[in-house]
Amino acid sequence: MEDYHKPDQQTVQALRNIATRLRIESIKATTAAGSGHPTSCCSVAEIMSVLFFHSMKYRPEDPRNSNNDRFILSKGHAAPVLYAVWAETGFLKENELLNLRKVDSILEGHPVPKQQFVDVATGSLGQGLGAACGMAYTGKYFDKASYRVFCLLGDGEMSEGSVWEAMAFASYYQLDNLVAILDINRLGQSDPAPLQHHVEKYQRRCEAFGWHAIIVDGHSVEELCKVLSQPCHQPLAIIAKTIKGKGIPAAEDKMDWHGKPLPKDMADSVIKELQNRIITCNKRLHPAPPIEDASPINLRNIRMSSAPNYKVGDKIATRKAYGMALAKLGRYNEHVVVLDGDTKNSTFSELFKNEHPNNYVECYIAEQNMVSVAIGCAVRDRNVVFASTFATFFSRAYDQLRMAAISESNINLCGSHCGVSIGEDGPSQMGLEDLAMFRAIPTATIFYPSDGVSTEKAVELAANTKGLCFIRTSRPENNIIYNCNEDFHVGQAKVVFKTNDDHVTVIGAGVTLHEALAAAELLKKERINIRVIDPFTIKPLDSKTIIANARATRGRIITVEDHYYEGGLGEAVCSAVVNENGFNVQRLAVSHVPRSGKPNELLRIFGIDRDAIAQAVRKMLSSSANAK
Repeated sequence: MEDYHKPDQQTVQALRNIATRLRIESIKATTAAGSGHPTSCCSVAEIMSVLFFHSMKYRPEDPRNSNNDRFILSKGHAAPVLYAVWAETGFLKENELLNLRKVDSILEGHPVPKQQFVDVATGSLGQGLGAACGMAYTGKYFDKASYRVFCLLGDGEMSEGSVWEAMAFASYYQLDNLVAILDINRLGQSDPAPLQHHVEKYQRRCEAFGWHAIIVDGHSVEELCKVLSQPCHQPLAIIAKTIKGKGIPAAEDKMDWHGKPLPKDMADSVIKELQNRIITCNKRLHPAPPIEDASPINLRNIRMSSAPNYKVGDKIATRKAYGMALAKLGRYNEHVVVLDGDTKNSTFSELFKNEHPNNYVECYIAEQNMVSVAIGCAVRDRNVVFASTFATFFSRAYDQLRMAAISESNINLCGSHCGVSIGEDGPSQMGLEDLAMFRAIPTATIFYPSDGVSTEKAVELAANTKGLCFIRTSRPENNIIYNCNEDFHVGQAKVVFKTNDDHVTVIGAGVTLHEALAAAELLKKERINIRVIDPFTIKPLDSKTIIANARATRGRIITVEDHYYEGGLGEAVCSAVVNENGFNVQRLAVSHVPRSGKPNELLRIFGIDRDAIAQAVRKMLSSSANAK
């Protein structure tokens, strides 16, 4: 460490004083709130002091400046100490800290991006490092900028597999601009953490994952200053041995204090003792300004260069149309970034990779981390991000998806191989719950395109739609049914088959839309006319078009979907028409765990093929006649 400039004694004392003030403010805020995690804040006071007032380069008056170093508090329950830091910088008013957790304050119980100094929401443990990987990857490979990314983790969350997925990703991609600080304070919520204070075991694990790992005393500002000044050619893990509740004599290294504020009298006494530890120091510390080398980026109006190039009647699987659309979108938009979980030759994201290799990120079979990396890549509007895998594998990343919504993240996800129509691979590969998953997320938009034209339009619309977008694609090849100049909008359905005298409205999507069109031809021979609707987006659903057309068929609706009954298209339609008088909705869906078989066999077995639709129409009309 020849180039290490040891901080002078005044700086060291100023950093110690800041750490003490961070403890005081964390205790004050949690006691005022009557809830919170003061002991978790106290173990990281020196770490936060050194990071924000000695090591990180940023503009405190402009927390989201694109040149700033980034910080993620993965152990989000220590939010009060983060808020105390930003009060120390002057960005927050000190008295605002006393509004912690109040309904009219931005200072929530865990960090959320309504706070300008927070990029991603944390609190569901084990997810911060994956997002930090996305930010660091963006900094190194896309922005090619100087900013670094710092992530503070608790030892409890080191039991989460997603942490180790992120550790593997960071070393594989040599993210030498990433620093993880592990707060090894020994104690979890209800039990000690499994490795307790065996810091050398953490060190060996981090090293085994390809990180440079250094053990420090997490309460020594000198040691922290030194380790954070080290140049490193691989990701750096700082294993900080700390004491939970440091500075609170009754709680130091004691169980049963997690998530408990100090009673008022104890808080007053502890604060008084801590104030006595502050030694007058003339030095006022200010963060160093960042290097200005992250260029401004405008992600508005990401468009295709031309209309889709398909012919009506040609066949293509929507999963392949997705890959072709991505490749096309990337030709004129350099900030489109695509991730995949080692399924790129099935989701067809490989078509993007082949054309734009530098904008493709292989995340391998680690879907939780892939979603977190996507969130990180999208932070501060640096990239338009698409991530793809089989639809069913997003279920293992559902917590990451849920947190993406809380993070106000703009990411686009494509789930291929949905439903029983994938055929022989069997139920472990069939996405049958995905619509239910994404419908439950408040910020989600769900595209369910049925041909190549609508798939390309879905990709373009997703790139310009805020929040989470999910595009559901299918394995079988189906006919192109739309002209290339067809206009598509979020929340706008298409009536794809109608006459002047339709008896039943049938709503299908993807594979089942084509089965509904085939059923229409079958029924026409029996002089039974049906109206067929393609919803295009399942959320938001075009209730207006569905209701208007259903009224024309005397309120008779049949929905058919390659998804379980629960949470899919049928339930979305039922919700849309629940207040309509005289409406009758019959739902066709997958009723139980399926099995392997040929796609057409499985569609028939589960009653969602053309014959089942035709039979459901006949039965509905027969019931209506009998009722009369």
